[in-house]
Amino acid sequence: MRGLISNRYSAVLCVLLLSSALAVQVVMAQTMSATPAANCPGLLNKTFKRLQDESPQSLCQYTGKVLLVVNTASYCGFTPQYEGLEKLHADFNSKGLVVLGFPSNDFGQLEPGNNKQIADFCTNTYGVKFPMFEKSVVAGANANALYREMAQSTGKSPQWNFHKYLIDRKGRVISSYPSNVTPQDKGLLADIDRALSGN
Repeated sequence: MRGLISNRYSAVLCVLLLSSALAVQVVMAQTMSATPAANCPGLLNKTFKRLQDESPQSLCQYTGKVLLVVNTASYCGFTPQYEGLEKLHADFNSKGLVVLGFPSNDFGQLEPGNNKQIADFCTNTYGVKFPMFEKSVVAGANANALYREMAQSTGKSPQWNFHKYLIDRKGRVISSYPSNVTPQDKGLLADIDRALSGN
């Protein structure tokens, strides 16, 4: 009987230790994703919640990458650009390009849903796999910190959904593109190619 109790105690202890170890790993992973890197450019030294699960994500994880930052909406005439943005991300990700999506309801009230609804729409309708962040304000006095700095740097704030900013590997905004510039635009592709090449 004493041996049975001892075995049960050992099993419970093992389960508790395993649970504690897993919890520590989860906390460490979340902390690492939200902690800025020492060499992180000021523009990227910001944290936003991931669209799918609202876990904090530091943009410092994209240090050294070329970034195409886009404010998105689910019910806009430009919404089919999701397909081109995903293709762009897939085709050039191995070379260092990352597309970042920031859903916003700023223009025409064309992003009325919550984060889960937006995430489901992006995945189910356009197969979006590039990083997406929580719905936020991207224009005006209440714009999120990243969009405020990009607008200040370029002198151009988004006027509609699917405005684009291109950021080089050093974390500098090098260009801004209005909504009607598609992901397949030759000028945009040329700029991305130059940024990837470091020119």
